Amino acid sequence: MKNTLTYSQQINQQNILKLRELRSELPKFLSTYFTGIDHILASRTKIAYATDLKTFFEYIKHANPIYHNIEIRDFNLDCLESMTFTDMNEYMEYLKLYKSAEGKIVENNERAIKRKMASVRSMYNFFHKSEKINVNPAAQVDMPRLHDKAIIRLDINEVSRLLDAVESGDTLSDTQQRFHKKNKLRDLAILTLMLGTGIRVSECVGLDLIDIDFNNDRIKVVRKGGYEAFVYFGDEVREALEAYLEERELVENIVEGHENALFLSSRKRRITVRSVEILVKKYARTVTTMKNITPHKLRSTYGTALYQQTGDIYLVADVLGHKDVNTTRKHYAAIEEERRKMAKDKVILRKEKE
Repeated sequence: MKNTLTYSQQINQQNILKLRELRSELPKFLSTYFTGIDHILASRTKIAYATDLKTFFEYIKHANPIYHNIEIRDFNLDCLESMTFTDMNEYMEYLKLYKSAEGKIVENNERAIKRKMASVRSMYNFFHKSEKINVNPAAQVDMPRLHDKAIIRLDINEVSRLLDAVESGDTLSDTQQRFHKKNKLRDLAILTLMLGTGIRVSECVGLDLIDIDFNNDRIKVVRKGGYEAFVYFGDEVREALEAYLEERELVENIVEGHENALFLSSRKRRITVRSVEILVKKYARTVTTMKNITPHKLRSTYGTALYQQTGDIYLVADVLGHKDVNTTRKHYAAIEEERRKMAKDKVILRKEKE
C-alpha cells in the first residue's frame, strides 16, 4: 500500500515518535507538562523543549550529589524545588560550555542559552501555575541579553551571478561539473523559487507536484505551525519551474512513497533539507566568500528586496509567514532606518530666495 501522507504529515509522525523517545528518558512527572503543551506548540518545538529539559536534568544529576545514584526517570518534583536562584545562574553559566552525557563538548551562544532557559522556564511556570511546586527560581533569573546580528543577504548583483553560476556551471570544480548537467534545471528551479518567494527550505522540500498552480501563479506551502498558505510567484520562477517539470516528467523508477514530491534527489527520493543546504553553499561559494550564504539567507534576500520595493512591512510579514510583524520589523530594522533618513530632505519648509 502506497504512502498517501503528505510530507508535512510524515514529518509530524516522525517528530511524534522522536518526542516519545525523548520523553522516555525524562522524569515521569513531566507527562502532565507535555500533555498541557500538546496543542499549543508544534511538534518540532516540543522536541526542542524535551532536548533542552534533558540537558537540565542531566545537569541536576551531575551537580547535586543527592541525585548521583538516581535515574533521571525516577526524579520527582522535589528536584525542581531544590533549585535556587543561585543554582539557576550557575546552570546558565554551565550552558556556555559543557560535556553532554554522551561525552560530546557542547558550546552555546547567548541565543542558544536563552532558548534553553526558555524551555526550563516553561516547565517551571506550568508546575507553579498548577500549584504543584511552591517556588519558581527560573522566573527570577535574568535572561541573557541578545546583541543584534548583522543581516546577511545577497545584493542584486550577487543574486544575478548566483543564478548565472547555476545555469553555466563554469565556476564549479571538475568533480561538481560532472553532476551539474544532470541537476542543473532542478537546482535552478529551487534557487529561483526560494529567491523569488522567500519560502523556507522546509517548505520548499515539502512541495508536491499538486501544490503548484500555474493558473494563478502560486504554490501551496505548509507553514510553521502546520497551517497551509498560498505564496505567489513571478515570471522568472514560473519559467524555472516549467523547465524543470519537463525534465521531472521523464524520471522513472521513483522510490515508492516519493512519487508526488516536486524536487527529487539523484536517488529519486524527495530531496532533503540537508541536500538543499549543501547545494546553496556550493553555488554561493562561487559568488562570495565573505558571506556565509544558507537557505535562510536567500529568504532574507527576498524579504529585503520586497521591503525595499514596497516599503510595506505588513506585506513582507504576510508573505514570509511571520505571525508577528515585530519579528519582521526586527530583521529589517536597518533598512527601515535608511528609509527614515531619506525623509530628512523630502519636506522643504522655506523656498530658496530668488
